[in-house]
Amino acid sequence: QEQSLPKSEDIRSVIYWYVSDYSEEMTSWRMHEQFDPDFSPIKSIIMSEDLTDLRYLYRFGEYVSDTELKTAEYLNGMSQEKIDRIADTFVEGYLRGFEVNRISLVDKHYVTIRGSLGFERVFRSAVEKFRSHGLEPVFFPASTTILNRRQIRIGYQGKGANLQFEFDHCKDKALFYDRPLASRHLAALRKAYEECRTWVCENAGPACFETFGEEPFAPVMKENACHMSSKQQKLESEFSNLQAVLAEEFRKSSEISFTIIAFPTPDIGEDFEEIFEEIIKVNTLDNQTYQDIQQKIIDVLDKGRYVYIRGKAPNKTVMKVHLHPLADPEKQTLFENCCADVNIPVGEVFTSPKLSGTEGLLHATSVYLNGIHFKDLMLRFADGKIISYSCGNSEDEEHNKRLIKDYLMVGRDTLPIGEFAIGTNTTAYAAAEKYHMIERLPILIVEKTGPHFAIGDTCYSRAEEHPIYNPDGKEMIARENEISARRGEEGFNAYFNCHTDITIPYDEIGEIVVVDPDENMISIIRDGRFVLDGTESLNIPLNKD
Repeated sequence: QEQSLPKSEDIRSVIYWYVSDYSEEMTSWRMHEQFDPDFSPIKSIIMSEDLTDLRYLYRFGEYVSDTELKTAEYLNGMSQEKIDRIADTFVEGYLRGFEVNRISLVDKHYVTIRGSLGFERVFRSAVEKFRSHGLEPVFFPASTTILNRRQIRIGYQGKGANLQFEFDHCKDKALFYDRPLASRHLAALRKAYEECRTWVCENAGPACFETFGEEPFAPVMKENACHMSSKQQKLESEFSNLQAVLAEEFRKSSEISFTIIAFPTPDIGEDFEEIFEEIIKVNTLDNQTYQDIQQKIIDVLDKGRYVYIRGKAPNKTVMKVHLHPLADPEKQTLFENCCADVNIPVGEVFTSPKLSGTEGLLHATSVYLNGIHFKDLMLRFADGKIISYSCGNSEDEEHNKRLIKDYLMVGRDTLPIGEFAIGTNTTAYAAAEKYHMIERLPILIVEKTGPHFAIGDTCYSRAEEHPIYNPDGKEMIARENEISARRGEEGFNAYFNCHTDITIPYDEIGEIVVVDPDENMISIIRDGRFVLDGTESLNIPLNKD
């Protein structure tokens, strides 16, 4: 009682030297978790435990809520045939990504699975199916160490126990982050990569099984929480690029692929079982049908000089997106015909826009991004880059700006448009409307339910030299923009290490028009409905009874 409390500077010093002294151990441990197939016990639990005894969930060491218990119980009542069907969609989508992108699997022996507690029956089936294709799955837990954890938890995990708490502490790195420690961490990363070189090189990429259904989280910005200084934000961006370059050295982006699929949890509400069945339908829509329709859209887009997008009240969007010129329309295309492979479900055509001339206002009335619910998000662009931003999450305008900058723009003052796309999955949109769950859907599905814009890097970041071909044999040439095109001279400064999709739902679209070099205008969507010849069948799910 006679001793005084320690000074904040002393506590900060203890934390700093703890992270510094143990950075090598923490980094090595994390690398082994991510790539060593026998390091984590997760796979053993999935494959050997009695999954009908729900006590197995507690063996993962994660927080277990009613969500995980109810999910596992629901899947235990599902037929093995249906479980295998879900696993087939997951695994086949992953393998199709390699086929579509003409990437060889010959020297690959591992696949990293990211998933959520409660779906172990699906993962058990998926493990067996991956093994039948010569790929041994690797499961790793979400990181909890102060050095390795991120704003969004990545890895095999349960539901967050307290989202506000996690948000309050996601920037605790500000307590210790400086250049010497960042350099020490980078050196530790290189050593860890060397330790795990074989596993890293032979890993084919992630297969991600996501979940959704929770009530959208709108965080409260607290002044007493840690916040990165502008100097630390700049340093973090710099070292994030260096880490990406290091990762590329050991495993090239052009030699790996991925897939992402998502299913609901009981958090979605009392219609959970009906919604689950609806999502199975959405995730298994016929590829060929969408491929043919989307090709009609691409054929028109390839004629365009720019695309004009206008919102419909209450949406205030007015965007003009410039397209790259086509040198050889017989052999080249500007938009990728995206079916159910790397991104499940099926349903979008997308490109990397030309930044010069791309301008306007992008308005999202309500959108769930990076784990945060943004209300009335406004981003204004000039020459393809954000010049101002705001949202309506709170009455404090400065808090709103900080929320966008820190958690959407990763601390940067601006970001470019990395992607423009038109989603075609009206079946998913109709399901969202029927069950009033649009705000609870993951961006993976939402991006297929209307036009969307991504801020940050293009979809081809660090793999621009790898040719991409559509099913019609044409090469998709719009794989870079004016910023990523400078990678030869500027290296890592040509990338931002983020890519966030922002979607406008069909009912908030006034029109999407392609404008050719002669200023002729061809409508693709008008008043929330597809009007281009050959796309009318997409409106069937939208026609309300």
